[in-house]
Amino acid sequence: MKEPVWVGKPVPDEEIITRFQETLNINGVPFDKTISTLLLQRNIDTYEKAKIFFKGDLSNLYNPFLMADMDKAVKRLSQQIDAGEKILIFGDYDVDGTTSVALLYLFLKNNFPDLAVEYYVPDRYTEGYGISSGGIDFAKENGCSLMIAIDCGIKAIEKVDYANSLGIDVIICDHHTPGDKLPNAVAVLDTKRTDCGYPFKELSGCGVGFKLLQAFSETKNIPLENLFSLIDLLALSIASDIVPIIDENRILCRAGIEKLMSNPLPGIKAIMEQSGILGKKLEVSDIVFKIGPRINASGRMIHGKQSVKLLIGEETDNLVDEADAINDLNNKRKEIDTSMRNEAFEMIRQQPGYEEQKSIVLYKNDWHKGVLGIVASRIVEEFYKPTILLTETNGLLMGSARSVDGFDLYKAIDACKENLENYGGHKFAAGLTLKTENFEKFKQQFETVVANKIQPDQLEPKLYYDLEIPFSEINRQLLRRLELLRPYGPENMTPVFVTTGLRDTGRSRVVGKNNEHLQLSLTDGNKEIKAIAFGMANKFELLKNGHITICYTIEENIFKGSSSLQLFVKDIRSM
Repeated sequence: MKEPVWVGKPVPDEEIITRFQETLNINGVPFDKTISTLLLQRNIDTYEKAKIFFKGDLSNLYNPFLMADMDKAVKRLSQQIDAGEKILIFGDYDVDGTTSVALLYLFLKNNFPDLAVEYYVPDRYTEGYGISSGGIDFAKENGCSLMIAIDCGIKAIEKVDYANSLGIDVIICDHHTPGDKLPNAVAVLDTKRTDCGYPFKELSGCGVGFKLLQAFSETKNIPLENLFSLIDLLALSIASDIVPIIDENRILCRAGIEKLMSNPLPGIKAIMEQSGILGKKLEVSDIVFKIGPRINASGRMIHGKQSVKLLIGEETDNLVDEADAINDLNNKRKEIDTSMRNEAFEMIRQQPGYEEQKSIVLYKNDWHKGVLGIVASRIVEEFYKPTILLTETNGLLMGSARSVDGFDLYKAIDACKENLENYGGHKFAAGLTLKTENFEKFKQQFETVVANKIQPDQLEPKLYYDLEIPFSEINRQLLRRLELLRPYGPENMTPVFVTTGLRDTGRSRVVGKNNEHLQLSLTDGNKEIKAIAFGMANKFELLKNGHITICYTIEENIFKGSSSLQLFVKDIRSM
């Protein structure tokens, strides 16, 4: 694994920081300088922005009718419900898709108990990503004259035409990048449409569905509290789909996390209990690493409808057993992940000249399709190159792609579209399908595109830090102020600090079952602070060679009921 390049984020001039501090003064006392600087680095540069950042709540949500086609979508949904006609909800098999399906399904069933609502999640292996012919046929066979496609559909031109030919209207709620042409649906909700004036472009798929239900509720005079009671589903979507947790997403995610901690939906509660986080303080990272993978597991290993069934379950259902079953699937997924990762690493290292190549494209016909994206991410972490992994399904190669920081993966794949059957995604992740006979042509073309477009610095992993501070500034007061910045996530990541001129007190040691971690005791000559450096036992000798510099986050460490301040080290360098 390459050593990361440390990159400090731009720090505003002292005059700008001071002026901003005075703008945020509380009872005549200027705001904290460190927090003010962190806000400015996050483009929070006015009193109003800061107010919404810190105190923004669900009353600050944007008008949903600012989204293109929202009026059409609400009108068509209203007609369907008023006529008492059946609705099919079609969603993707990942966390964003399954939570989207659960959100729409529960909202409609809670507010219109007699309404006939079906849901459909495509099979990852037989149908693949997006609106499928099987889903449309299911709608026709079950008498659904309206299909709401969520977290997919923005490029489903032919599939929407097929639905129309069967007398099925389609409302699309998507957040992926549109193609040159929009599907012929009755409404296409996607903030990334070039003609969409919605002020925030980074909603998750579930977020777009939420805005549809918000607009519908306001039109039909349904209390918004009915919708907000399901907001924990939306928090799972926002965190797991790695969308920026800023602006409207920050408001929605914060409210959703509060709901998760106070009164989660029964199915989510079962997952939280199974993963050991029920009743505890939750972070976005808990969703990303504990809840999300379990919800994803059924779609990766068997079928996504199993997750939807759990998410919409009631207290009377046997949800504990279902949560246990999904956990078992997640454990199997981990085993396959490890095996595929090791195999892929070996394949890469056996390729002549792999170190000079700018991209990685691998194919093996027996790889597990549900784990391709995860393993592609592991490869990016290790080799730091845009990566595509493919396997064979139904006579075609289907795969997942992951990018490096700053490189637009979607545009690179789009430049190779003549060798593809289908593709979709965004800047950092994508899915694609191609014929087996086109593999070598696509691989060569993708490498050429990447080699021509990628910048040398984009092939170097980077460790971004916010500020350089002395140990004297690190105390519980700073920790409490940092808490105000939560929830952390893309574009509002956990603040990372650097401190130089540190020495080992002599009490640092190697720890862990396999002696892989460092438990540090560091001093700047005046103040001693404890730290943990996971997976950095190989840097123990640096402590003996004089002064060091560390890059770290500041966290509260709770052990056996006792709370202490601790640094979580991200990297160590000799001075």
